[in-house]
Amino acid sequence: MDFQTAVRTCLKEKYATLEGRARRSEYWWFFLFVFLCNLVLSIVDAILFGEAQILQALFSLAVIVPGVCVAARRMHDTGRSAWWLLLVLIPIVGSLILLFMFAQKGTDGPNEFGPDPLAGEQGSSAAHT
Repeated sequence: MDFQTAVRTCLKEKYATLEGRARRSEYWWFFLFVFLCNLVLSIVDAILFGEAQILQALFSLAVIVPGVCVAARRMHDTGRSAWWLLLVLIPIVGSLILLFMFAQKGTDGPNEFGPDPLAGEQGSSAAHT
């Protein structure tokens, strides 16, 4: 999955969808999109509003739902429940554990959360990102 497809999937097709699975590339491309937009909006906010981060706050509100949903689908791809996302409430350690989980390879074949998102691709073992 490329950058544009991942962003389109998260913002349009699966905006508030918790069901199913998200491959690593979908999650990380969307994460990069959110990071870059926040960076640009931070600069624009500094120029236009000084210390007030108005545009960045509005953007963050707009992407919180698809961000949580793609993270939940990413957990599903690794065979875990979305409840594991609550680890973020544990300072530092929880985020590091989640980072490790997000980086892991998804389960091969279908699991309890749905079919393998890479099942239709040729060379899926080499392309699993």
